[in-house]
Amino acid sequence: MTTGTTSASVEPDLVRFDRTERVVHWITASLFLVLMLTGAALYAGPLSTVIGRRVFVRDLHVIAGVALPLPLLFGLVGRWGAALRNDLGRLNRWSRDDRVWMRQRTRHRARLGKFNPGQKLNATFLGAAIVLMLGSGAIMKWFDPFPLGWRTGATFVHDWTALGIWLAIGGHILFALRDPDALGAMRHGTISARWARRERPRWFEEDATPDHPMRP
Repeated sequence: MTTGTTSASVEPDLVRFDRTERVVHWITASLFLVLMLTGAALYAGPLSTVIGRRVFVRDLHVIAGVALPLPLLFGLVGRWGAALRNDLGRLNRWSRDDRVWMRQRTRHRARLGKFNPGQKLNATFLGAAIVLMLGSGAIMKWFDPFPLGWRTGATFVHDWTALGIWLAIGGHILFALRDPDALGAMRHGTISARWARRERPRWFEEDATPDHPMRP
C-alpha cells in the first residue's frame, strides 16, 4: 500500500512596499542620519572640538538639509510613484478604528489598515519637520535679508524641532526593532499574509485579492 503526503498550501506574501517606496525611505533615512549627526556636532561645543573640520561639517549639514525633500518629491512624480502616492493618502486618512486603537483598553478591537495611528502621527510630524527645518535653516544660513527677530526665531524653531526629530526617529527605530517582520518589509518589500491578517486586517482584506500584486 502506498501512502501519500498532502502538502499544506502556503499563502503568498503580500507586497507591502514597492521599490520606489523603499528607495525613498532609505535615502531619506540616510539624509536624516547625516543631519542629526552633523547637527549634534555643530550644536555641542565639546563634540565639535573633538571632530574638528567645522566648516566641512557645516557645509555637509546644509547640503543634506537642502537635499532632504528631494527623494520624496522625485518618488512622487511619474508612474513609478503610484504606490507612494497611494500610501501618502492612507497616512492622511483617519478611521474610526484608528480612534479605537488610540485608547489602550479598546486597542485589541481595532481593525487597522496599512498603517497604525502611531505611524500616521510620526509621518505627519516628520513631514512638517522637514518644512520647518528647511525654512528655519535657510534663514539661519542666508540671514542677510532677514531682520534679527526672524533669525532669533528661526534658531529657536530649528533647535526645538531638531529635538523633536531625535525623539520621533528614536521611537521609530525602537518600534521597528520590536517588529522584525515589519522591518523586513521595508528591506525586501514583502510581508507574510499571516502578519497582515493579524496586525492589519483591514489592509489584508483590501490587498489580499487577485487584483493586487503578490509574490508567489
